[in-house]
Amino acid sequence: MTAFFKTNKQVVIHLLCWTVFLFVIFIQIYIERGEVPLFLFARILIDILFFYINFLFLVPKLLLKKKTVLYLLSIVIILICFFFINKYFRNLFLIDAKEFFRNINFDKGRRTIPFLPKSIPILLNIAFLVIGTTIRVYIEWNKNETRKKEIESLRTTTQLQYLKGQVNPHFLFNSLNTIYSLTTKKSNNAPEAVITLSELMRYMLYRTNSEFVPLSEELDYIKNYIKLQRLRLANGEKVTLNIHGNVAGQRIRPLLLISFIENAFKYGTDYQGNTEIKIIITIKLNHLHFTCVNLIGSTNINKENSGIGLTNTKARLNLLYPNNKLTVSKTDGKFNVELSLTLE
Repeated sequence: MTAFFKTNKQVVIHLLCWTVFLFVIFIQIYIERGEVPLFLFARILIDILFFYINFLFLVPKLLLKKKTVLYLLSIVIILICFFFINKYFRNLFLIDAKEFFRNINFDKGRRTIPFLPKSIPILLNIAFLVIGTTIRVYIEWNKNETRKKEIESLRTTTQLQYLKGQVNPHFLFNSLNTIYSLTTKKSNNAPEAVITLSELMRYMLYRTNSEFVPLSEELDYIKNYIKLQRLRLANGEKVTLNIHGNVAGQRIRPLLLISFIENAFKYGTDYQGNTEIKIIITIKLNHLHFTCVNLIGSTNINKENSGIGLTNTKARLNLLYPNNKLTVSKTDGKFNVELSLTLE
């Protein structure tokens, strides 16, 4: 009982509902008879007691725990008990009750149905039973649905944080390898690479904690990444990025496309050292289509660590954009990635 009435709001709602209900009943009786019989107060108190026995104890302890037979048996026993209690109160206020039922006019021009007055208490008990059971079952169902959503949200958030946490080190390791390659060659591009990497890391640290980021910022991040990778290539002319469509006002989940691009740079160099990567991003209304094509290169693949970025990206896509369409294929010595999703 204390578990249910855990907030003042719930208590106020119950009190308000009962107040309105009793006001409507008693005011109607008072208008018709000029008074409210004492036995009706006792009758209503019995009904309210019956309501809360069912609402607070029988439904959650028996019905919702699938003890249906025991629940029905308890209801029958309580109805019988309340029948005798009601009979006691009828006898206690016998004159008042007879006078009340004598003055009831159920249908003008017709005689009162003899069994109806005696059946009123049991009908009220059943009505309160049905109402209380329906309300409590709905409350518990709604509570369970809310709990399921909270658990799913927590699971999704935890999983996304784990997956994104794996993306960042993966990206950092690849970028550091690029800068290391430049420094070993004593390239003049090494300082620019460090500055570009700092811009990339700033974006990852301060912008990607949001649920969504502006698509324009995500595309700038991709451009900086490609710029960093081009610095280590002897010939970067065949690395192209084409963006079509209006990106203004569009939002996207952060760090979704970068793993495909990382993978293209990591494995997109052939046996002769040629690198060919073609990236096309098209935005039409709120739909984004991403294409990335690269050569299947000669780099030795570490089977233990390879594919981490792609695996994580697929997992994040399924969580964040469950209706995405992702196609990964190998044709004519090239690795092809095509992704379509609806922006939010």
